[in-house]
Amino acid sequence: MQKSDFSTKRIIIQIYEIQEPSEAEMLVQMDVDHIGSVVLKEGRDEKIKEVVEICKKAGKKSSIIFLLKDMDEILREIDYYEPDIVHFCEEIGLPEKHIERQKEVKKRFPEVLVMRSIPVPVSGKKRIFDPEDLRSFDPYTDIYLIDTHVEDPPVKGYIGITGKTCDWNLAREIVKISSRPVILGGGLSPENVYDALCKVGPDGVDSCTGTNKRDKEGRPIRFKKDPERLRKFIEEVRRYEKEREAR
Repeated sequence: MQKSDFSTKRIIIQIYEIQEPSEAEMLVQMDVDHIGSVVLKEGRDEKIKEVVEICKKAGKKSSIIFLLKDMDEILREIDYYEPDIVHFCEEIGLPEKHIERQKEVKKRFPEVLVMRSIPVPVSGKKRIFDPEDLRSFDPYTDIYLIDTHVEDPPVKGYIGITGKTCDWNLAREIVKISSRPVILGGGLSPENVYDALCKVGPDGVDSCTGTNKRDKEGRPIRFKKDPERLRKFIEEVRRYEKEREAR
């Protein structure tokens, strides 16, 4: 997938961790473009399977992260769930290993898009990934997702769900150099997504913790979305689109 395959006017909105069909239906009604789920273990989760089917019927794209180590398991699960996008978000310690996994998916499932998370640190921290290194992933990557890297991630060995924003200046570098569409993630919320779009200029935006429900202490609750925060998030994205179009 090249950048030209994405609409120049519409910003892709991607919302993660959607495990319940009822939440997928809500996002379809809100006109969300990509609906992401997480498969935590090998097996058959009928609810996630239904989320994928809801996306297909509505003309939206389903995306799944498989938190599985064994490649054969991942391939079996792709065959069962049949998502539109397979999202790899492991920490990039050995790029060659991850490239081979993506290559295998593209070989076995040519119709499936592959999304690769790129780790970007919070502002002021040393970068751990050179934007030029994207070249090695390009042949087996359709979409890049920029996400925040921290030294002690919430899910060991994986990038994401930190609730922290990444270095937007470095993110902007990646957007400029990438030949593939780039979705910006990392702590995006209704309060900051407009500024992030203005600063980084990505092809899409991703939200997980920033649109989750909150507990009594104000902490995000995993796998539970807040309809009002979602509505505001989407409004801010569409506001940016309208202003960009009017320039």
